[in-house]
Amino acid sequence: MATTLITGANKGLGFETARRLIAAGHTVYVGSRDAERGRRAAEQLGARAVQLDVTDDASVEAAAKAIEADGGLDVLINNAGIERRGAGNIVIGAADVTADMMRETFETNVFGTVRVTHAFLPLLQRSAAPVIVNLSSGLASLARVTEAGTPTYAYPGVAYPASKTAVNMITVQYAKAFPNIRINAVEPGFTKTDLNGNTGIQTVEQGAEIIVRMAQVGPDGPTGGYFDAEGPLPW
Repeated sequence: MATTLITGANKGLGFETARRLIAAGHTVYVGSRDAERGRRAAEQLGARAVQLDVTDDASVEAAAKAIEADGGLDVLINNAGIERRGAGNIVIGAADVTADMMRETFETNVFGTVRVTHAFLPLLQRSAAPVIVNLSSGLASLARVTEAGTPTYAYPGVAYPASKTAVNMITVQYAKAFPNIRINAVEPGFTKTDLNGNTGIQTVEQGAEIIVRMAQVGPDGPTGGYFDAEGPLPW
């Protein structure tokens, strides 16, 4: 069966995705910035732990070497992400966002995705059925964000949706560049996790569904797409 790496997998959607994929027969590496938290999560799941900070070149390179030495990789799930909020868990809007806030968010959500993908591409290209799943958001959809009267339109933040729109573009361009790899972006939905201060309206079990589904697409499956649990989303 497939060998899968999930970044930011010691809790939340990453943890639940790991649990589901292990149940489906995958060998799963739990990528975690904090090595001890990752180890504990891996023990609980029956997974393998790998220390991996998506913002650190040396950490990512070491993780790639460790997984290569263990036999390689078939599926990469770029799950690690942040949404910086202000006091009282308030979303930081356009009036208060700064370049530093944007930079911090992009460092994890965008540059981290590129950093990890770049490091693991050589391993994925050796797989018979390689897959990359990038965690996006419904807030990445320009069509949705500009649809007045919707919750997406009402979201006031700048950094997080901009970073996830960049992830969508990264997904499309990588999918065109590597047609042998199934590469898709997914929107798990507004899920109750630490990322949003547990303000989400659905469970991690519900949110993980589309991630798990797209992690298991075959060589004839979609690529270069943007999906939620109901199907394709408008860009």
